[in-house]
Amino acid sequence: MKKLSTLFIASISWITLTSADDDFCGIRNTTFQDGENITFKIFYNALGLYIDAGTASFTVSQEVLNNTPVYHIVGLGSSNSSYDWIFKVRDRYETYIDTASLKPLKFIRNVNEGGYKFYENITFNHQTNSAITNKGIFKVPDCVQDVLSAIYYARNIDFSKSKVGDKIPFKLFLDNELYEMYIKYMGKEIIKTRYGKFRAIKFKPLLIKGTIFEGGEKMTVWVSDDANHLPLRIESPIAVGKVKIDMMMYKNIRYPLSSMLSFR
Repeated sequence: MKKLSTLFIASISWITLTSADDDFCGIRNTTFQDGENITFKIFYNALGLYIDAGTASFTVSQEVLNNTPVYHIVGLGSSNSSYDWIFKVRDRYETYIDTASLKPLKFIRNVNEGGYKFYENITFNHQTNSAITNKGIFKVPDCVQDVLSAIYYARNIDFSKSKVGDKIPFKLFLDNELYEMYIKYMGKEIIKTRYGKFRAIKFKPLLIKGTIFEGGEKMTVWVSDDANHLPLRIESPIAVGKVKIDMMMYKNIRYPLSSMLSFR
């Protein structure tokens, strides 16, 4: 349970479902809209039983940043109050995405995990291909994504062009470093989650080896096989046990959730 601080990170790890490669630069948003809200439950399993360890939510609002129309997306993560005495987590992630290109202009990470507080502020300058952070100025490629903007960029990829086993590359800027990543498309299948039964698109993202997640293709992600590409479930082993994250609520999605075959 001392690993609760990583569970929100796990809930947004499906960001590795996409590409910032040149083939996908400048795509337009056709999947989400102003006012969309998605909520997830985070379940942790160490001894064969899943427990409700925390929640994560993502909201979209359309705003203006420095005279540029943007999608302001906020991700919130927290441990359940019953576990706060073990390890209290209150995390907030924000990204501001250009509505025309879906490139991030600003990223903020403000976390409080077991008393440890960390703040990060990144400004992306796509004219100079640079990222300005608390630690300095870093060179980045034009199509770089942050950990939150990539989720929404991913949802606009035309997955019908992928074949089973295809690896889709992308570039991610995190903790003042640039990462070359990919996801492996695994096809389509029917999945039953705690919310319902869905037709889904399945992926295995390459993960960066860390203190919690093993490197490689251990994580599995499912998104709705409809025009929304809504994240439905994430499963992954971690250093101790495994984690399962299910979509439990949605509001103001752009299209009907036509991939849903039954409710619970």
